[in-house]
Amino acid sequence: QVQLVESGGGVVQSGGSLRLSCAASGTIDSSFPMGWYRQVPGKQRELVAAITSGGYVNYADSVEGRFTIATDNAKNTVYLHMNSLKPEDTAIYYCNAGRNLAGIVVQTNYDYWGQGTQVTVSS
Repeated sequence: QVQLVESGGGVVQSGGSLRLSCAASGTIDSSFPMGWYRQVPGKQRELVAAITSGGYVNYADSVEGRFTIATDNAKNTVYLHMNSLKPEDTAIYYCNAGRNLAGIVVQTNYDYWGQGTQVTVSS
C-alpha cells in the first residue's frame, strides 16, 4: 500500500502562485509515474501534469507554461508549482501514483490517490 498526502492548497488571487506538495509513504515503487489531477463538481477528474521516473513530463494544454511538476526522490515528494493562476484553475487537486503520462492505469494494483487539496483562485 502507498499513502499519499497532499498539502499546499488555499485561496489565492488571480495571477498569484501556489505550490502543492504530495508526500508518499509505504511500499513505494519509484519506477511508476506520479501526477496531479483536478476535479470540479459535476465534471470528471482531469490530468493536470504527470512525471515519469526518467523525468518525462506531460501537461494539460490549459496549464502548459504556467504549472511545473517536479519530484524530490530523497523525500518521496512530488510538487506542483502553479503560477499565473486563473479562476478556472479552482478545483480540488489530487495526487496520483501509478498512472502514465496520459492518465491511464498501468498496473491495476498500483493506482493510488491522495485525499485532495482545495485550490481556490479569486478574480
